[in-house]
Order: sequence, then structure tokens, then C-alpha cells
Amino acid sequence: MSAAIDEDALRAGEADAQERTLLEAYGPELDEYGVVRRDEAGRVCVQTAPAIKRSSMVPEPWVTNPFVRGWRRVQGRMHKTRAERLARPPEPRWKIAGRLRRLTLLVAVVAQTAVATWYMKAVLPYQGGQILEVAILLLFALLFCWVSAGFWTALMGFLQLLMGRDRYSISATVAEGVPISAGTRTALVMPICNEDVGRVFAGLRATYESVARAGVLDKFDFFILSDSYKPDNCVQEQRAWVELCKTVEGFGRIHYRRRRRRVKRKSGNIDDFCRRWGGEYDYMVVLDADSVMSGECLKRLVVLMDANPEAGIIQSAPRASGMDSLYARVQQFATRVYGPLFTAGLHFWQLGESHYWGHNAIIRLEPFIQHCALAPLPGKGSFAGAILSHDFVEAALMRRAGWGVWIAYDLPGSYEELPPNLLDELQRDQRWCQGNLMNFRLFLIKGLHPVHRAVFLTGVMSYLSAPLWFLFLALSTALLAVHTLTEPQYFVTPHQLFPIWPQWHPEEAIALFSTTAVLLFLPKILSVLLVWVKGAQGYAGSGKLLWSMLLEVLFSMLLAPIRMLFHTRFVVAAFLGWKVQWKSPARANNETPWREAFRRHGLQTLLGVCWGLLVAWLNPNFLWWMIPILASLLLAIPLSVMSSRVSLGQGAFEDGLFCIPEETSPPRELHDTARYNEENQARPAPGFMDALTDPAANALARAFATGRHLPGHPLIEAARARLVDEVLEKHPEHLPDPTRMRLLDDPEVLARVHRALARPAAQVRAA
Repeated sequence: MSAAIDEDALRAGEADAQERTLLEAYGPELDEYGVVRRDEAGRVCVQTAPAIKRSSMVPEPWVTNPFVRGWRRVQGRMHKTRAERLARPPEPRWKIAGRLRRLTLLVAVVAQTAVATWYMKAVLPYQGGQILEVAILLLFALLFCWVSAGFWTALMGFLQLLMGRDRYSISATVAEGVPISAGTRTALVMPICNEDVGRVFAGLRATYESVARAGVLDKFDFFILSDSYKPDNCVQEQRAWVELCKTVEGFGRIHYRRRRRRVKRKSGNIDDFCRRWGGEYDYMVVLDADSVMSGECLKRLVVLMDANPEAGIIQSAPRASGMDSLYARVQQFATRVYGPLFTAGLHFWQLGESHYWGHNAIIRLEPFIQHCALAPLPGKGSFAGAILSHDFVEAALMRRAGWGVWIAYDLPGSYEELPPNLLDELQRDQRWCQGNLMNFRLFLIKGLHPVHRAVFLTGVMSYLSAPLWFLFLALSTALLAVHTLTEPQYFVTPHQLFPIWPQWHPEEAIALFSTTAVLLFLPKILSVLLVWVKGAQGYAGSGKLLWSMLLEVLFSMLLAPIRMLFHTRFVVAAFLGWKVQWKSPARANNETPWREAFRRHGLQTLLGVCWGLLVAWLNPNFLWWMIPILASLLLAIPLSVMSSRVSLGQGAFEDGLFCIPEETSPPRELHDTARYNEENQARPAPGFMDALTDPAANALARAFATGRHLPGHPLIEAARARLVDEVLEKHPEHLPDPTRMRLLDDPEVLARVHRALARPAAQVRAA
């Protein structure tokens, strides 16, 4: 009995010492706000999140095969979905307008594609009379249809932005200055996974302070939802959360949780939040790790939700900023100048059946919890399992349940960052490619709105267009080889009375090429005209804006064939079942080394050399048509390396090239983010070893540890003893990450390892 009492007294003394260490190292605010607490065993812990109030969020299984659905319906085993059991309200006027607009788009695209395909038929030597030419015509029609849809989207966006707000715009439903309804509660959730901790908390602090300046801080709570599994990141997140809460007095309003069991990546992290705390809030704003939003933008989103009870998701239009490499500056310029046209055009055609991009958007939580849980896709292989690109699917499920999905394309104050170089962007594209191809399995899912079926189709075409374009070029080269190396065929069918002569119409080819160029580049010209009309001061003036546009056009032309080959490989890899590397994208200004560029682009350069030699041997005159493709492939390595250089990006900015208003006159939120990030990066960051050796870091890590099994159980104590022996035998610096994470999850083991590592040092000091 006395031994047990002595052990309890020892544990209580250690807890008191740990609490004193925490308060001395991180400030008395931890005690004032009730952050430091004791668990059932009397150990110190920190209250980083509110009490759990469970909500049920159960996914409905997918039945992707329509024949299976039909057979089950015949057998009486096909039950109605939750969405089908809901009562349908009368259709608002915007739905009728949306159908008429989309019918107009369909007619315009089909007519334009038909005319272009007819011209293409006239360009071919046998006017589509051979199998190879038929294949070329089919590919051309598909690709031209894709280009045409983008052209009409940008054109309608230009007209809409030039004339003013669309009468059906979600932003037009509420006047400016309307306050948030009394009692409305909104959660800002930021899922993160092994991110740059300094940058994440800098952006979150800037957003928090902006909400405070807007006077609506009492309407919002902030949640950092960590899926990090790298020990150094986890230790840094712990200290960053404490310091952020101290700095902005955010204890009780800024919450943090790290999942020990990572399921379904980002969508699973958000689902976990919804099940734990979703029932306590009306709305949820999802942020990415690089997101920054102004308080006025967030306030406006909540007001729009309050005023539109049929809206389920309202997506803001984030503006890219914050990166310094030449590649990132060019992409930031392109998205800032051209992006508004396409976003406004998407809204014009889709209205309340729009896209959701997974971040910088507000979501009505009750229908999201009820209808948007995602079951894994059935079957085996690379297109089965947990859904990767969850945002499109969640938007489709929300619309299936009768809730509108809108784009607030004209709402300022929403920001994000872009990848710093070409290779990082392509790594992200590979994940998106896999996710979009998986989503296409849901194309025939029961009850989806036709617009969201089209969204799945366009998501696939975003990447499938690359292999189609590559195949089109390959078949065109094959056609050149056939007509160069073989005798012409004048009689191609049995009993043919008159010969068919190959015909060449260069004027038709020039007209077709010119038309395609107009469809591709006119939206960029219209974007510049729109900026000129509204004022180009934020772009370093009208002249610099024009030069930036011309250079961006050249840059995008050089990059297009490189992206084509990479995307073709991604599509092929997805169908072959190759594993996709899924990790957090780079947030810093990473520069591409020459060795990495040679490794990633070497085969493309070799392909360009061989392709050029083949065409030159077949017909040197055809090289003029191939120059854009071949030049891109031959320059792939230096283009990838040099465009990643920060010095070139900063030089371009100093010369007034690729400037955007968010950099020439940065809003306070972006200015604060950059300043806080600079301060965070200059401060030494703690790591896993600090959590074992430094008393303050160890005390905080033990307080954050979630594996709080009660002491005394023989099996648990034996496992802890084995883990401590393993750590001391191998030395902590040589432990693999999974073992390190086991240490961070268990406060008892952390305490024992800390004592064992500190004892030799104490003995040395005593000697």
C-alpha cells in the first residue's frame, strides 16, 4: 500500500513540476485560460479543442454500374438514396435560365466544331477517305470541341465582367454592409499534413486578425486539423499553436487536433471534424494550408449563406500571390489576368450548379454532414478505394440533395499560393489526374445533376486531352510518313471508275490554323482589354501589362508540349495501376537543380531530337508546322531550371513584368502573412530531439500526447518498457519516424526517455 502511495506521490510531484515548466516557458496564459488540465491519472494535459459533441455522418455505398442498379431495381433491392427521399421545393428562376444558357453553349460548341472539322477534312489529302485520316478527324473534333468550350466560357465571362454583375449572381442577393445574423456560428477549418509550419501559422494569424478587425470574431472559431506524421512537424505545430494563441489571445477560439489514425486524407480529416464538432456550427469555411482570407470576405460569405437558405456551398475565387520564382510569377500573372474571365464564364453557364474547389469556400454543415460523406469506390485497382479529388464529388452530392453550389466570382479578399516551379506543379497534377480519372466512375451514379456529370467529364478531359493531342500529332506524323514513303493510291474501292487524286489545300490549312489560334489567344487579349478599361495601375501600367501578356503567351506555348508528355504519362500510369506519390506540395520558393531537370526531362529532349530528325528526313517543309512542339522539347531542361530561379522572378518584378495588384499594392492580409512568415522562419524551430532533451519542449509534448492509457496495466507497462529500451538502445536520432511518433503519442514514455537522457548530463555536472 505504501509503495502505491509513494508512486502516486511521485507522479503528482512530476505533474506539478511539468506544469511549472509549462507556465514558465510558455506563459501564465495557459493557466489563465484553463488550457492546462489534469487527466484521469493526474497527468498534465492541454485542452486544445472543445468538448466533443458527436454527429452521425454515414456514407452511402456507391453503385457505379447502371446495369447492376437496373437488376436490383427489378429485384426490388434498389433503395432510394437520402436525396431521393427529400421533398423538392419549386424550381427558382435561375434554374430555368441555367438550362437555356447551357443549351446555347452546347449549340455554339457543336456548330463551331462541325465547321472546323469540315475545314480539317478539306485539309487532308484524301478528305477523310482513309482510315488514318478518319482517326485524325475524330481526334481533331474532340480537341477542338474542348478548345471551343473554353473560348465561349471566356467570352461570356468577358461580357459579364464588362457589363457588370449577372442578375443571377449569388453576390447580388444581398446588399453591402448587411451584418451576420444573430446566433450564426461558423468554423474555419484548416486541414494540414507535414506543411511548412511557419507559413501555415503566419497565414492563419493574418486571417484571424483580419476577422477581428472586421468586428465579427465572436462569430467564428478556428480549427487546425493536423494529419502530420513527421515528428519534427508535430513538435513544431505544438509550439506554434501555443504561441499563436498567446499572441492573438486566441485560447478557446483557435483549436488544434492531430489525428493519430489518418483515414481518407483531407476529406477524412474534414469528416472527422464534422462528426466531432460539426453539429455545433451552421457553416464551415475550408482553408488550404496556403490560404489567406480577409475578414470582410469571410463576413460576406456568411451573410450570403444566411440570405440564401437553398445554397449549400459558395465558392470564392482565390487570387494567387506570394511566390517569387519566375515560374510562379508567370502563373500568378496568368491566373490574375485571365482567371476572372473563365471564373465568371463558369458562373454564367452553371449558376447554382457550379464547381467546388476544396478550399476558400463556405459550406452549410447540416446537408454536408447528411449527404456528403464519401464511401470508397468499390472494386480493386488504381480506380478503387478512397476518393482522392473529393471536392467535385461533394459538390455533386450537395446538388443531388437539392442544395445550390455557387461561385462568388466577384468577391475579393480570398488568396492562395501556386507551386514554385514546373516539376512541383506537375507532381500536383499527377494527383489531380488520378483523382479525376477515379471520379469518372461516378459519371452514371444515380440522381446526379447533368451539370455535375459534365464537371466529371471536363475533369477527365483536363488530362485526357494530353494523350489525345499527343496521339493526334503522332498520327499526323504517320500520315506524313505514309504519303512520303508509299505510292499514292488512286483507286481505293472495288469497281471504282475514276481515280481519286490526293489534294493539298494550304489555304484551308492556314485558315484553320488561324481560327484555332484566335480561339486560344483571343481570351487573353480580351483579358488585357478588360484590365485596360478598369485600370492597369496594379499591373505596372498598360505597356508593361501588354509585354507581360506577350511573354506569358510565349512561355505557355513552350510549356504546353512538356505538360502534354507528362500528362500523357500520368494517364497511362493511372490505367496501368502505378502508385501515385501523395504528399503535401512545396510551399517555399524551391529551385529546380540541373541534375533533377536532366532526370525528369531527359527523355523528352531525346524524343524531340528523334522526332525532329524523322520529320526532316520525311519532309523538311513540315518542320515549320512542328517548330512549336520541337522547340519546347529541346528547351525543356533549361526552361524548367531557369524558370524556377527566384532571382529571375525578382528581376522581372523590378522591371515591371508579371506584376499583379496583390504585389504592387498588397492587401494587409498578404502583407501581414509575409511579415509573420519571415519572423517565424527566422526563429529556431524545435524538433523531435528537443521533445526528448529540452525540459520545456518535453513538458509541452507530454501535455499534447494523446495515448493516455491508465498506468498500472501489466501489458501496457511492458510495452512501454520495451519502447523505452528500444529508444535508449538505438539512440533517438536513429529511430524511424513511426517509432518516433509512438513516443510523441505516449506521455509516460516521453517522461521516462527524458529522464533517462537527462540523467547522464546531471551526473556529469555533479562530478
